[in-house]
Amino acid sequence: MDGFDPRIGVILMAATNRPEILDPALLRAGRFDRHVLVDRPDKIGRLAILRVHAQKVAFGPDADLEVIAGMTPGFSGADLANIINEAALLAVRRSKEQVGLSELQEAVERVVAGLEKNNRVLNKMEKERVAYHETGHALVALSVPGADVVQKISIIPRGIAALGYTLQLPTEDRFLMTKTELENKIAVLLGGRIAEELIFGEASTGAQNDLVKVTDIAKSMVKAYGMSEKLGTLTLERERQPQFVQIQTAQEKGDYSEHTAREIDCEVRRIIDEQYDRVKSLLAAERTALIAGAKVLLEKEVITGAELRTIMEKA
Repeated sequence: MDGFDPRIGVILMAATNRPEILDPALLRAGRFDRHVLVDRPDKIGRLAILRVHAQKVAFGPDADLEVIAGMTPGFSGADLANIINEAALLAVRRSKEQVGLSELQEAVERVVAGLEKNNRVLNKMEKERVAYHETGHALVALSVPGADVVQKISIIPRGIAALGYTLQLPTEDRFLMTKTELENKIAVLLGGRIAEELIFGEASTGAQNDLVKVTDIAKSMVKAYGMSEKLGTLTLERERQPQFVQIQTAQEKGDYSEHTAREIDCEVRRIIDEQYDRVKSLLAAERTALIAGAKVLLEKEVITGAELRTIMEKA
């Protein structure tokens, strides 16, 4: 890269989706001096992308792309193109000449949660457990402040492993999260397992993915974000190394002591246990709504967040 004659107009351009593993030598001054970040689109960008892909599709009067743009923060251009394609396929299967808002919303669900697996038949006991699990998630999400809006609760299996799902969609693009908001996320994720424990006396394997997310959030709070009073305002997260150039400094060889590692484990456990106790008390107080909501969900298989809130108010 240093051998080009500066009098010749040669411009080198390169792209990567893994900037954290690049060799620092590539990014030194005089080499790739301009770094252009192509991030995921914001709401205005998503609306523009949806309109581009929607040009060849006939839409009904109720098909509001702005609503879909608002429902899809964090979606890439490929995801948005897939939504339009899935919505068009759904309209064809339903013998419709135009794509409506219902097809677009269902297409978002397909991208988020996967295809419905109606041929995956659950026995009565499993279906009941899944209903309480998903109702538990939704009740906690409706009860804690600042949680993403609950759009839909379903016990129809989707994707590869999901036996049910609670669809929460943020109403705006977010770039920062507070400690309280992260704790609320942990609480919502624990809601399903704790609901099972309250009703059936024990948990099932259905909460495994929830627990993975809970542990990741709690570890990030302690190790990366400095949100532990015990460990103080510091980050203990190891920086990413270049993929092919592994450089170990004295500091990197010993990120922290065994004593600190034990304290990290204790703090992660404390954060999760505090939210566990909080959610257990919350769902115990809302037990009537939990049972009523699960019964309605068993009957209908799919309910909206607004329907569950009505059930909570009546309970």
